[in-house]
Amino acid sequence: MLTDLPNLLTLSRIAAIPVLVALVALHRPWGDLLACALFAAAGITDWLDGRIARSRRQFSELGRMLDPIADKLLVGASLILLAGSDRLPLFGLYPAIVILLREILVSGLREHLAGRRVSLPVTRLAKWKTGFQMGALGVLLAGDDAASLLRIGWLPVGAIGAVMLWLAALLTLVTGWDYLVTGLRHVNGPVAPDTAAR
Repeated sequence: MLTDLPNLLTLSRIAAIPVLVALVALHRPWGDLLACALFAAAGITDWLDGRIARSRRQFSELGRMLDPIADKLLVGASLILLAGSDRLPLFGLYPAIVILLREILVSGLREHLAGRRVSLPVTRLAKWKTGFQMGALGVLLAGDDAASLLRIGWLPVGAIGAVMLWLAALLTLVTGWDYLVTGLRHVNGPVAPDTAAR
């Protein structure tokens, strides 16, 4: 059901996106700091909704559909927001492109394979990729100005975010290739009867 706690947490990630955009659009250090905190909270709900769903056995098709959509919307919006406000580090556009393309690739593969009743399970390496990706985006949303506000201006926040973004992109390439190879094995398999009828 839509009102189950895991689904509400998932929906909260989608609801956070316009607030995130508004905070970054303020171009104020405190707005960047709040954007980072909001993004971190949204990232925690990504971990929490799955944990609660498993502990309460509140699995649903709606939740299974919404969870990856919410993740991709949050990540995509954050990358576009950072690029559009010129907040990506030097050459940071390239890992951002890799990350976005991988998200589209995996979504397309999952959609295609669903018609063949095949799922692409999330690998341990993909979880590491998500961790680096979320960490990098949170750090880049905060930026050096927010670090100065917290009186840790000596910390190269932008450089740390850049390194994490490139690591996330590297893991993105590896896991994207794994998903592609796994998906291609099933491309010529039998189509599920209800899909064939369509």
